[in-house]
Amino acid sequence: MFSSEMIPSQQNHVVTTIETMPPETITSSPTMVQRIRKVFSRELLVTLALGQVLSLLICGIGLTSKYLADDYHANTPVFQSFLNYILLFLVYTTTLAVRQGEENLLAILKRRWWKYMILGLIDIEANYLVIKAYQYTTLTSVQLLDCFTIPVVLLLSWFFLLVRYKAVHFVGVGVCLLGIGLMVGTDVLVGRQQGLGDHKLLGDLLVLGGATLYGISNVCEEFIVKNLSRVEFLGMMGLFGSFFSGIQLAIMEHKELLRVPWDWQIGLLYIGFSACMFGLYSFMPVVIKRSSATSVNLSLLTADLYSLFCGLLLFQYKFSGLYLLSFIIIVLGLVLYTSSSTYVAQDPRIYKQFRNAGHPITDTPTLGPLEPSVTYTSLRQEIEEEPRIRVA
Repeated sequence: MFSSEMIPSQQNHVVTTIETMPPETITSSPTMVQRIRKVFSRELLVTLALGQVLSLLICGIGLTSKYLADDYHANTPVFQSFLNYILLFLVYTTTLAVRQGEENLLAILKRRWWKYMILGLIDIEANYLVIKAYQYTTLTSVQLLDCFTIPVVLLLSWFFLLVRYKAVHFVGVGVCLLGIGLMVGTDVLVGRQQGLGDHKLLGDLLVLGGATLYGISNVCEEFIVKNLSRVEFLGMMGLFGSFFSGIQLAIMEHKELLRVPWDWQIGLLYIGFSACMFGLYSFMPVVIKRSSATSVNLSLLTADLYSLFCGLLLFQYKFSGLYLLSFIIIVLGLVLYTSSSTYVAQDPRIYKQFRNAGHPITDTPTLGPLEPSVTYTSLRQEIEEEPRIRVA
């Protein structure tokens, strides 16, 4: 088909093209500056900044709660959570109610109402247990034991979300925990031991229970916002959270509310608490969707340090340079964790379907043994997005 004279000419043309290639096209190993730019990408810096916004919101929640409890003796953790759930109901549940099709409130309740009911109860009791623990143990114990959320999230993500980690992720988690340990040790050195400290064992158990429930709630939240929608999650939390927290409020705190010395200052504190809590619930799914529940919980470790910095001005806390060192260590651990991508092993035999629209699932015949597929995910945006996988 081709004449013999064409082949040598094509070969000469190829050789000539290779010989005349510009030197810029020859690949070389990346320099140190290029590696640093690759690690500190725009997506990573945005993720770090968003995590610190969440920490500042938690700082606002802690400050308003401290003023209510210490200055006005208003110990109303259920009522404070109830206000937040009411706001979620008014904004997000009503949004679901006016939607059409499968994203309508009634359609969602018909398919998976009991799952959101359980998740709502878990979220309510997680908030209650941790806030209640301050009455029995010290602030230092709460700060240290609340980090138990991180291993809970790691384990649940491994077994249920099928997330697989690299060595650098465990190193990053370890560095973050080292930073929080340094902060707690500095609290002991400077004598900042807020809290009654009575029935310390009971208080510590309450913190561990609350941290476990927080871990479960955060992993479920990550799954829902990445596979369903943020509005659906917040709308269901507003619906079931306001219902069950209202019942708990009527049973456990109705007398405490009557003893609160109501005035405009207390009203402003409750408004400030509700605004910070509503902002935290509304903003956290956005950050989790960009990163992961583990990354968000690592970012929240700096919230105690922001509370400390505010306490230097408001409550005359003692300052130590070790606090700044612990903050730097926590941020360094967070950078290590987010600098490398995790990957998700998606095995259809393990990863159950959550979005059940009521239609039977037909199994397609396979020619051989079913092999699990592996999908690599990263905090940084890739050139091509992975197709969304409907799982449940």
